[in-house]
Amino acid sequence: IGKETFGVDILMVQEIIRSAPITAVPNSSDFIEGVINLRGSIIPVIDLRKRLNLRKKASEIPVTWILIINVDDRVTGFIVDSVTKVLKIQTARIEPPPDIVVAGLKSQYINGVCEIDTGLLILLDFSRILEVKEIKKLKEFDKK
Repeated sequence: IGKETFGVDILMVQEIIRSAPITAVPNSSDFIEGVINLRGSIIPVIDLRKRLNLRKKASEIPVTWILIINVDDRVTGFIVDSVTKVLKIQTARIEPPPDIVVAGLKSQYINGVCEIDTGLLILLDFSRILEVKEIKKLKEFDKK
């Protein structure tokens, strides 16, 4: 997202899709872009940039990818700028998240950090990106 490189545990990734038509949901949080119909399932879609309070620059490319993530049996789509590759990272290489903010993020969203060829990889904890009240709100999409 932007100039930062983020990582996610591959076991949480159900699939990666090109941007799909998103239907807006009235009265939802600003980071909830809406819902998509993925082979008959209604999936809420979250703009990861907005959720993490990262600014978008006018020169950046439009949305092209949605990560379909399964967290605690809750399938949610997360909009990202790009998906580069799958890396195998040994647990010993992962450092705990610093107490200070990394790349403008709250450390509560970070599982750890790891140095890779292109710089610092920030490993996101998708189980903590949404708060309990937000998860309850997303469950309402299952009923619609």
